[in-house]
Formats: sequence, C-alpha cells, structure tokens
Amino acid sequence: MKRFAHGLVLGKFYPFHAGHQQLVRAASAACERVTVQVLASSVESIDVDVRADWIRAEHPEVHVVTGMDEAPIDYADPEVWGLHMAVIEGLLDAPVDAVFTSDDYGAELARRLGAQWCQVDPGRATMQISGTAIRADVAGHWWALPTAVRRWFCRRVVVLGAESTGSTTLATDLAQHFTVPWVPEFGRQWTVDRPGGPTAPWNTEEFDLIAIEHARQEVEAMGRTPRPLVISDTDVLATSVWHERYVGRPSPSVTERAQRWQPDLYVLTGAEIPFVQDGLRDGEHLRQAMHQRFRTVLAESGVPWLEVQGTPAERLAAAAAAIDDLLDRGWALCDPLG
Repeated sequence: MKRFAHGLVLGKFYPFHAGHQQLVRAASAACERVTVQVLASSVESIDVDVRADWIRAEHPEVHVVTGMDEAPIDYADPEVWGLHMAVIEGLLDAPVDAVFTSDDYGAELARRLGAQWCQVDPGRATMQISGTAIRADVAGHWWALPTAVRRWFCRRVVVLGAESTGSTTLATDLAQHFTVPWVPEFGRQWTVDRPGGPTAPWNTEEFDLIAIEHARQEVEAMGRTPRPLVISDTDVLATSVWHERYVGRPSPSVTERAQRWQPDLYVLTGAEIPFVQDGLRDGEHLRQAMHQRFRTVLAESGVPWLEVQGTPAERLAAAAAAIDDLLDRGWALCDPLG
C-alpha cells in the first residue's frame, strides 16, 4: 500500500520537460492515484490540450485535467492565491492528501488543500531545467524534452520532385549535413513490394496506405532525432501528385491528409539534370510536366518552399541555408503570465 491515496501535481507544463516528469514519477510512486492539473492562460502559445496530451502520452497512469488560470503569479498576495485556488479546487474531483512540487509555493498550496507537502528536488539541484530556459533555447535543451514534446517542436523539411531530379540524393545529403534522421520514400518501396509489382494498375487505397505509413515513419523519426529537425524524402503532398499521375484524378482523401500534415519547409529539386532510368521510372518525356505540377501544388500549399538547382554541392548549400534560417527563427513562444 502506498503512502497517500490521492496526490496532486500542477503546473503550466509550458513545455512539459524532464523536471516535470520527475515530479510525476515521485507522485506516482507515493500515491494510489495522481491528478495532474495543466493550468494555462490565454497569452501562452501552446494549446492547453496539447500539453495535456504530452503528459498522457508519457504517463498514462495519471489522471490529467486542464483549466484556464488567468491570475498573475504573486505568492505574497492572499487575493491572488484565492483566484488560483478557485481554479485548482474546481478541477479536483476528490480531496487530495499530498501535493508534489519542487518550488516553495507547494507549502502554502498544501496548507490550503489540507494536504501534506512533498517537496521533490528542492532548488532543482538534481534536474536543473525550467520551461523558461527551454523556451529560450529549445535545441540547446533538447535532452530535457520527452518524446511526445520533441515531436511537437521538431521541424520537418520535405525534399520532393519529379522523377530523376536528385530528391533522394539531396535528402540524404541534408540528413548527413545536419546529423539528423531522414525518412526514405515509402511509395518507392511500395512500388516494388505491392501485389502485381510496378506495372499493375494502381488504386486510391494504395495511396492512402503510402501516405499513412510515410507519415507514421516521419512521426517516429521526429521523436528520436538528436535535434529539432527531420528530413523527409517526399511526403503526403507528393503522394497526392503521384495519385493524379497514376489514377488520373485527384484523391480527396490523400489531398485532405496533405492539408492536415504540412511540413515547415519544402525543397523542390530542379529538373535540369540528366535523366537516369532505373527501371521504375515513367520516363524523361513526363518529367518536365510533373516538375511544373509540383511547382503549382507547392505554390498553392501555403507552406514555404524553394527550388534548388545545380550540382549536388550547390543544391545542398542552398537547402541548408534555408533550413538554418528556419531553425534560427525559433518558435516565438509568448511568455506566460508572471
């Protein structure tokens, strides 16, 4: 039997990080039941439900609830405390007998709830991390972010193009340059493995399968990358273009998937290099038309994009510069209420 019946952990979790995990784990070890309250304000840039889902993904054993708390932080003001307590108590479905915090405000919070204060890692001596530090430098504190949070922060760059335009070469070069994972083109693998092989008639359901599996591999890579960047060789949008080519019309389902799963940057490879037939490609006579179709689709997508041409080194330099700019812009997260 554990020491406490019902423990409470609360915070902004803006974002959820290793220090918060330390609190949740301590509470779970000591309590039969744990409630985690995610308290957000309207000035913050990350939706409260996103933060709650992060915690649920990492700690399915706890009960996560959300609430909007627009009161400022002033631990010396009883009236401000009252505003916070109205939100906190309103989110509880049962009394708590333990409160877990690292900071000293936990003593007063526990007193007001009639619970015992359990201070975890006072002064953050063991886990020296904070949401403020992470918001200021996400890449520099990547180590402190759980998998689900990394996926949210990760920048996804997609390299695409018509047949034999060097897309795979550039994608692998970029991944090596930035030392991050790259996601290979699943559609190409499916072309080889599919029933009937490359020459059998195509159907829409296959393109849905390709889109779903490629996106799944992207999400997996976003959770394991050593920095907030993943390079992908084609994506769902490219799959929608190939559906047009092989089925003869757009696919509403694949197109809708592309609109919901957009990257941060597209890199289109130019069609000025010599065509190489590898046994799976349609042929050079279709390449320019497909290249123009990609240009049109990218222009309509609303996602930033650039076209690269030249030697592999020139293409890599142009694409890497655009990605550096993307990463340098950061995430522009608003400060929470202070």
